[in-house]
Amino acid sequence: FGKMLPSRICRRMLSSGQSLVNVVSVVGAGLMGAGIAQVAAQAGYKVHLIDQSESLLDKARTRIVTSLQRVAKKQYSTDQQMAEKFIADSVDKISYGTDGNAAAADSDLVIEAILEIVEEKQKLFRELDQASPRHTVFATNTSSLPVSAIASATKRLDRFGALHFFNPVPVMKLVEVARIPETSTETFDLLTNFGKSVGKHPISCRDTPGFVVNRLLVPYQIEAFRMLDRGDATAEDIDTAMRLGAGHPMGPLQLSDYVGLDVVKFVLDGWHSRFPDNPLFKPCATLDKLVQEGKLGMKTGEGIYKHSK
Repeated sequence: FGKMLPSRICRRMLSSGQSLVNVVSVVGAGLMGAGIAQVAAQAGYKVHLIDQSESLLDKARTRIVTSLQRVAKKQYSTDQQMAEKFIADSVDKISYGTDGNAAAADSDLVIEAILEIVEEKQKLFRELDQASPRHTVFATNTSSLPVSAIASATKRLDRFGALHFFNPVPVMKLVEVARIPETSTETFDLLTNFGKSVGKHPISCRDTPGFVVNRLLVPYQIEAFRMLDRGDATAEDIDTAMRLGAGHPMGPLQLSDYVGLDVVKFVLDGWHSRFPDNPLFKPCATLDKLVQEGKLGMKTGEGIYKHSK
Protein backbone atom coordinates (compact mmCIF):
# COMPACT_ATOMS: atom_id res chain seq x y z
CA PHE A 1 0.00 0.00 0.00
CA GLY A 2 1.46 3.33 -1.00
CA LYS A 3 -0.33 5.25 1.75
CA MET A 4 -0.69 4.42 5.41
CA LEU A 5 -3.75 2.35 6.18
CA PRO A 6 -5.88 3.10 9.23
CA SER A 7 -4.64 0.99 12.14
CA ARG A 8 -8.06 -0.68 12.45
CA ILE A 9 -7.82 -2.00 8.88
CA CYS A 10 -4.20 -3.07 9.42
CA ARG A 11 -5.16 -5.08 12.49
CA ARG A 12 -8.10 -6.70 10.76
CA MET A 13 -6.02 -7.75 7.73
CA LEU A 14 -3.23 -9.09 9.89
CA SER A 15 -5.59 -11.07 12.07
CA SER A 16 -7.20 -12.57 8.98
CA GLY A 17 -3.82 -13.81 7.79
CA GLN A 18 -3.67 -11.57 4.72
CA SER A 19 -0.43 -9.87 3.78
CA LEU A 20 -0.04 -6.14 4.22
CA VAL A 21 2.82 -6.08 1.74
CA ASN A 22 2.28 -4.79 -1.77
CA VAL A 23 5.33 -2.57 -2.16
CA VAL A 24 8.86 -3.53 -1.11
CA SER A 25 11.96 -1.35 -1.00
CA VAL A 26 15.37 -3.01 -1.05
CA VAL A 27 18.24 -0.73 -0.05
CA GLY A 28 21.58 -1.94 -1.35
CA ALA A 29 21.93 -3.17 -4.94
CA GLY A 30 24.80 -5.60 -4.49
CA LEU A 31 24.54 -9.35 -4.99
CA MET A 32 22.17 -9.82 -2.05
CA GLY A 33 20.02 -6.76 -2.64
CA ALA A 34 19.62 -7.45 -6.34
CA GLY A 35 18.71 -11.06 -5.59
CA ILE A 36 16.10 -10.06 -3.01
CA ALA A 37 14.61 -7.52 -5.42
CA GLN A 38 14.45 -10.16 -8.14
CA VAL A 39 12.60 -12.81 -6.13
CA ALA A 40 10.18 -10.19 -4.79
CA ALA A 41 9.41 -9.01 -8.32
CA GLN A 42 8.99 -12.61 -9.51
CA ALA A 43 6.42 -13.07 -6.74
CA GLY A 44 4.42 -10.08 -8.01
CA TYR A 45 5.48 -7.36 -5.59
CA LYS A 46 6.18 -3.83 -6.74
CA VAL A 47 9.86 -3.27 -5.88
CA HIS A 48 12.05 -0.20 -5.42
CA LEU A 49 15.76 -1.07 -5.60
CA ILE A 50 17.88 1.68 -4.06
CA ASP A 51 21.60 2.41 -4.05
CA GLN A 52 23.93 5.39 -3.91
CA SER A 53 24.94 5.58 -7.59
CA GLU A 54 23.46 4.97 -11.00
CA SER A 55 26.45 2.83 -11.98
CA LEU A 56 25.72 0.40 -9.14
CA LEU A 57 22.08 0.29 -10.14
CA ASP A 58 23.01 -0.36 -13.79
CA LYS A 59 25.10 -3.34 -12.70
CA ALA A 60 22.22 -4.63 -10.60
CA ARG A 61 19.78 -4.23 -13.49
CA THR A 62 22.02 -6.25 -15.78
CA ARG A 63 22.54 -8.90 -13.11
CA ILE A 64 18.81 -9.23 -12.51
CA VAL A 65 17.90 -9.53 -16.19
CA THR A 66 20.57 -12.17 -16.73
CA SER A 67 19.33 -14.12 -13.71
CA LEU A 68 15.70 -13.86 -14.82
CA GLN A 69 16.68 -15.25 -18.21
CA ARG A 70 18.22 -18.29 -16.50
CA VAL A 71 15.11 -18.81 -14.38
CA ALA A 72 12.82 -18.46 -17.41
CA LYS A 73 14.88 -20.92 -19.44
CA LYS A 74 14.55 -23.49 -16.66
CA GLN A 75 10.88 -22.93 -15.82
CA TYR A 76 9.56 -22.42 -19.36
CA SER A 77 11.97 -24.48 -21.44
CA THR A 78 9.24 -25.49 -23.91
CA ASP A 79 7.27 -22.22 -24.00
CA GLN A 80 9.23 -19.25 -25.33
CA GLN A 81 6.23 -16.93 -25.14
CA MET A 82 5.67 -17.65 -21.45
CA ALA A 83 9.38 -17.26 -20.78
CA GLU A 84 9.44 -13.82 -22.38
CA LYS A 85 6.30 -12.78 -20.49
CA PHE A 86 7.80 -13.95 -17.18
CA ILE A 87 10.93 -11.87 -17.77
CA ALA A 88 9.02 -8.79 -18.94
CA ASP A 89 6.53 -8.92 -16.06
CA SER A 90 9.31 -9.28 -13.47
CA VAL A 91 11.41 -6.50 -14.99
CA ASP A 92 8.40 -4.17 -15.05
CA LYS A 93 7.89 -4.67 -11.31
CA ILE A 94 11.28 -3.17 -10.40
CA SER A 95 12.13 0.52 -10.33
CA TYR A 96 15.65 1.78 -9.64
CA GLY A 97 16.66 4.93 -7.80
CA THR A 98 18.98 6.69 -5.39
CA ASP A 99 16.35 8.29 -3.13
CA GLY A 100 15.78 5.83 -0.30
CA ASN A 101 13.49 8.15 1.63
CA ALA A 102 11.09 8.56 -1.31
CA ALA A 103 11.02 4.81 -1.86
CA ALA A 104 10.41 4.10 1.83
CA ALA A 105 7.52 6.54 1.88
CA ASP A 106 5.82 4.33 -0.73
CA SER A 107 6.65 1.00 0.92
CA ASP A 108 5.04 -1.53 3.21
CA LEU A 109 8.30 -3.42 3.78
CA VAL A 110 11.85 -2.07 3.66
CA ILE A 111 14.71 -4.57 3.48
CA GLU A 112 18.26 -3.34 4.07
CA ALA A 113 21.16 -5.12 2.36
CA ILE A 114 24.11 -2.72 2.69
CA LEU A 115 27.61 -3.20 4.11
CA GLU A 116 27.97 -5.12 7.39
CA ILE A 117 28.83 -2.03 9.42
CA VAL A 118 26.45 -1.44 12.29
CA GLU A 119 26.89 2.36 12.30
CA GLU A 120 26.05 2.57 8.59
CA LYS A 121 22.95 0.45 9.05
CA GLN A 122 21.86 2.55 12.03
CA LYS A 123 22.34 5.76 10.05
CA LEU A 124 20.28 4.39 7.16
CA PHE A 125 17.41 3.15 9.32
CA ARG A 126 17.36 6.39 11.33
CA GLU A 127 16.70 8.29 8.11
CA LEU A 128 14.22 5.77 6.75
CA ASP A 129 12.33 5.78 10.04
CA GLN A 130 11.54 9.45 9.55
CA ALA A 131 10.41 8.96 5.95
CA SER A 132 8.35 5.78 6.25
CA PRO A 133 4.63 5.50 7.03
CA ARG A 134 3.79 4.24 10.50
CA HIS A 135 2.72 0.79 9.26
CA THR A 136 5.94 0.11 7.32
CA VAL A 137 7.94 -2.88 8.57
CA PHE A 138 11.75 -2.81 8.56
CA ALA A 139 14.01 -5.82 8.04
CA THR A 140 17.77 -6.14 7.94
CA ASN A 141 19.55 -8.77 5.87
CA THR A 142 22.52 -8.81 8.26
CA SER A 143 24.31 -12.12 8.61
CA SER A 144 26.34 -11.38 11.73
CA LEU A 145 25.43 -8.10 13.46
CA PRO A 146 22.99 -7.84 16.39
CA VAL A 147 19.54 -6.96 15.09
CA SER A 148 18.75 -5.13 18.35
CA ALA A 149 21.67 -2.74 17.81
CA ILE A 150 20.52 -1.94 14.27
CA ALA A 151 16.90 -1.53 15.33
CA SER A 152 17.83 0.82 18.19
CA ALA A 153 18.21 3.64 15.67
CA THR A 154 14.46 3.57 14.99
CA LYS A 155 11.24 4.21 16.87
CA ARG A 156 9.53 1.11 15.48
CA LEU A 157 11.09 -1.75 17.44
CA ASP A 158 7.81 -3.66 17.26
CA ARG A 159 7.98 -3.47 13.45
CA PHE A 160 11.61 -4.51 13.10
CA GLY A 161 13.19 -7.91 12.41
CA ALA A 162 15.71 -9.71 10.24
CA LEU A 163 15.24 -11.47 6.92
CA HIS A 164 18.54 -13.20 6.25
CA PHE A 165 18.62 -14.55 2.69
CA PHE A 166 21.44 -16.64 1.25
CA ASN A 167 23.57 -16.14 -1.83
CA PRO A 168 22.59 -16.61 -4.61
CA VAL A 169 19.15 -15.51 -3.50
CA PRO A 170 17.21 -16.77 -6.55
CA VAL A 171 18.62 -20.27 -5.96
CA MET A 172 18.98 -20.75 -2.21
CA LYS A 173 15.73 -21.82 -0.56
CA LEU A 174 16.35 -20.77 3.04
CA VAL A 175 15.55 -17.48 4.76
CA GLU A 176 16.22 -16.96 8.46
CA VAL A 177 13.60 -14.82 10.19
CA ALA A 178 14.98 -13.35 13.41
CA ARG A 179 13.19 -11.27 15.98
CA ILE A 180 14.19 -9.02 18.84
CA PRO A 181 12.24 -9.03 22.12
CA GLU A 182 10.16 -6.06 20.96
CA THR A 183 9.19 -7.56 17.57
CA SER A 184 5.44 -8.00 17.52
CA THR A 185 3.80 -11.27 16.58
CA GLU A 186 2.14 -9.49 13.66
CA THR A 187 5.49 -8.30 12.35
CA PHE A 188 7.11 -11.69 12.76
CA ASP A 189 4.20 -13.36 10.94
CA LEU A 190 4.34 -10.78 8.16
CA LEU A 191 8.08 -11.37 7.63
CA THR A 192 7.61 -15.14 7.71
CA ASN A 193 4.75 -15.01 5.22
CA PHE A 194 6.73 -12.70 2.95
CA GLY A 195 9.55 -15.23 2.94
CA LYS A 196 7.14 -17.97 1.94
CA SER A 197 5.58 -15.80 -0.76
CA VAL A 198 8.94 -15.34 -2.52
CA GLY A 199 9.50 -19.08 -2.61
CA LYS A 200 11.69 -19.50 0.45
CA HIS A 201 11.52 -21.82 3.44
CA PRO A 202 11.56 -19.60 6.55
CA ILE A 203 13.03 -20.72 9.85
CA SER A 204 12.71 -18.69 13.04
CA CYS A 205 15.52 -17.65 15.32
CA ARG A 206 16.29 -15.33 18.20
CA ASP A 207 18.68 -12.41 17.78
CA THR A 208 21.77 -14.54 18.40
CA PRO A 209 25.20 -14.13 16.71
CA GLY A 210 25.02 -15.54 13.20
CA PHE A 211 21.45 -16.80 13.69
CA VAL A 212 21.43 -20.54 12.93
CA VAL A 213 23.47 -21.12 9.77
CA ASN A 214 26.45 -18.83 10.38
CA ARG A 215 26.59 -19.63 14.10
CA LEU A 216 27.22 -23.25 13.09
CA LEU A 217 29.09 -22.59 9.86
CA VAL A 218 31.69 -19.97 10.83
CA PRO A 219 33.11 -21.89 13.84
CA TYR A 220 33.25 -24.97 11.58
CA GLN A 221 35.23 -22.99 8.99
CA ILE A 222 37.50 -21.53 11.66
CA GLU A 223 38.24 -24.97 13.13
CA ALA A 224 39.43 -26.01 9.70
CA PHE A 225 41.84 -23.04 9.75
CA ARG A 226 43.01 -24.05 13.23
CA MET A 227 43.75 -27.55 11.90
CA LEU A 228 45.98 -25.89 9.31
CA ASP A 229 47.63 -23.82 12.06
CA ARG A 230 48.40 -27.01 14.00
CA GLY A 231 49.53 -28.94 10.94
CA ASP A 232 46.90 -31.62 11.53
CA ALA A 233 46.15 -32.07 7.81
CA THR A 234 46.53 -30.31 4.48
CA ALA A 235 43.85 -28.01 3.11
CA GLU A 236 43.09 -30.49 0.34
CA ASP A 237 42.66 -33.38 2.77
CA ILE A 238 40.48 -31.34 5.14
CA ASP A 239 38.14 -30.39 2.30
CA THR A 240 38.15 -33.90 0.80
CA ALA A 241 37.31 -35.38 4.20
CA MET A 242 34.21 -33.24 4.58
CA ARG A 243 33.07 -33.78 0.99
CA LEU A 244 33.47 -37.55 0.96
CA GLY A 245 33.03 -38.29 4.66
CA ALA A 246 30.21 -35.92 5.56
CA GLY A 247 28.57 -35.47 2.15
CA HIS A 248 29.15 -31.71 2.04
CA PRO A 249 29.11 -30.16 -1.46
CA MET A 250 32.40 -28.38 -0.69
CA GLY A 251 34.85 -28.43 2.18
CA PRO A 252 35.16 -25.66 4.80
CA LEU A 253 38.31 -24.10 3.33
CA GLN A 254 37.01 -24.17 -0.22
CA LEU A 255 33.81 -22.59 1.07
CA SER A 256 35.81 -19.89 2.83
CA ASP A 257 37.58 -19.03 -0.42
CA TYR A 258 34.18 -18.86 -2.14
CA VAL A 259 32.64 -16.60 0.52
CA GLY A 260 35.75 -14.43 0.87
CA LEU A 261 38.37 -14.77 3.60
CA ASP A 262 37.90 -11.10 4.51
CA VAL A 263 34.20 -11.78 5.10
CA VAL A 264 34.95 -14.76 7.33
CA LYS A 265 37.50 -12.73 9.30
CA PHE A 266 35.12 -9.76 9.59
CA VAL A 267 32.41 -11.96 11.11
CA LEU A 268 34.84 -13.68 13.46
CA ASP A 269 36.43 -10.42 14.61
CA GLY A 270 33.02 -8.90 15.26
CA TRP A 271 31.94 -11.82 17.39
CA HIS A 272 35.28 -11.86 19.22
CA SER A 273 34.95 -8.17 20.13
CA ARG A 274 31.47 -8.83 21.58
CA PHE A 275 32.31 -12.14 23.24
CA PRO A 276 36.07 -12.08 23.96
CA ASP A 277 35.90 -15.02 26.37
CA ASN A 278 34.27 -17.42 23.91
CA PRO A 279 37.05 -19.69 22.55
CA LEU A 280 35.06 -20.37 19.37
CA PHE A 281 35.51 -16.74 18.34
CA LYS A 282 39.23 -16.30 18.97
CA PRO A 283 41.35 -15.01 16.04
CA CYS A 284 43.04 -17.48 13.72
CA ALA A 285 46.67 -16.96 12.61
CA THR A 286 46.41 -18.46 9.11
CA LEU A 287 43.25 -16.55 8.31
CA ASP A 288 44.69 -13.25 9.61
CA LYS A 289 47.88 -13.72 7.57
CA LEU A 290 46.07 -14.45 4.30
CA VAL A 291 43.78 -11.44 4.69
CA GLN A 292 46.73 -9.19 5.55
CA GLU A 293 48.45 -10.36 2.36
CA GLY A 294 45.33 -9.56 0.31
CA LYS A 295 44.69 -13.21 -0.49
CA LEU A 296 40.95 -13.17 -0.04
CA GLY A 297 39.88 -16.20 -2.05
CA MET A 298 38.18 -16.47 -5.43
CA LYS A 299 37.60 -12.73 -5.81
CA THR A 300 41.34 -11.97 -5.71
CA GLY A 301 42.50 -15.14 -7.44
CA GLU A 302 44.15 -16.63 -4.38
CA GLY A 303 43.25 -17.56 -0.83
CA ILE A 304 43.71 -21.02 0.63
CA TYR A 305 43.86 -22.12 -3.00
CA LYS A 306 44.83 -20.41 -6.26
CA HIS A 307 41.91 -19.62 -8.55
CA SER A 308 41.81 -18.62 -12.19
CA LYS A 309 39.87 -15.38 -12.59
